[in-house]
Amino acid sequence: MTPTSNRDSLSGGPPQVRASGETDPRDNGRTLELLLDIELPLTVRFGATRMQLRDLLKLEPGSVIDLDRSPETGVELLVNGKLVARGTAVTVQGHYGVRISEIAAGREGVVPAAGLTEAARGLAATATAGGREN
Repeated sequence: MTPTSNRDSLSGGPPQVRASGETDPRDNGRTLELLLDIELPLTVRFGATRMQLRDLLKLEPGSVIDLDRSPETGVELLVNGKLVARGTAVTVQGHYGVRISEIAAGREGVVPAAGLTEAARGLAATATAGGREN
């Protein structure tokens, strides 16, 4: 008898487990399809700083906080707190947006957007427009 694992019926049934204990590679596509619709928190980081509590309590409307980055350095795009891209802040139809210039390449760091695949370029364009067409 072939062992199977418990799996939600949304995926099209249990994965096929081979005698070696490996799952059928075709199941990875179904699992990936389920994950593609998950929404993740996306953060655009302009910079950061540290302040003493006494200075925080002095803040009022019109106060300016000096961050550790210059406008020329651009912004960082984080997903779940992890750096995924760098870019430039832009406005898109009256809303903030990010024009992607570099995409994080895992542990190797960040790569220029010019070296992206077509699929990644489409993702970058969507992120630039904030999910809207320019």
